[in-house]
Amino acid sequence: MADAVIFDVDGTLVDTNYLHAVCWWEAFRQHGHGVDMADVHGAIGMGSDKLLDHLLPDDRDRDADDDMRAAHRSLYATFWPRLRAFDGAADLLRACAGRGMKVVLASSAASSELAALRAALDADDAISAATSSSEADESKPAPDIVSIALERAGVEPSRAVFVGDTIWDVHACRKAGVACVAVRTGGICTEDLREAGAVEVYESTADLLRNLDHSPLAAS
Repeated sequence: MADAVIFDVDGTLVDTNYLHAVCWWEAFRQHGHGVDMADVHGAIGMGSDKLLDHLLPDDRDRDADDDMRAAHRSLYATFWPRLRAFDGAADLLRACAGRGMKVVLASSAASSELAALRAALDADDAISAATSSSEADESKPAPDIVSIALERAGVEPSRAVFVGDTIWDVHACRKAGVACVAVRTGGICTEDLREAGAVEVYESTADLLRNLDHSPLAAS
């Protein structure tokens, strides 16, 4: 067994990626930027600073960036009471903890958002530690959040497995030296996840739970 399993939260354990895409799309529209929804969705999983640079022109008025982030936060916060964990997500965390693995959440969300996500997940009894965006110097796809999670777990990269849902998770893990298992719950196709470097891809957290004892989490 791996000594620790590090979980992304948005789109991996809680069904939020399309909510984020809609909120970013609207935040951009409010500030005069027309960005196709498919392009917004493809950037979900990046930190907000990198997402803006990825999607918006280099010659934009960057003084408006903070206002767009604030608009996204306000729009997304309206969904907090209705956030829903994926089927099997909480059971997966408890199954990992029950097998002696440390369970660490590595989220790009701010601390207030992470609290809403954890409330939706309702599995704090299985969680050893958690990180938020405020603790990292750089956001995904930089490896900072993954590295902090490793420190919290007290394990070497070779003794941990990361579970995420986007290519940005996979890129961050490669830079941190951690194997990444991917789930398709964030809406990213298997081919893209494997091409980015995911060691295995599962349809959902429930699928990973069913196959846990034969997964890279058990074989690490």
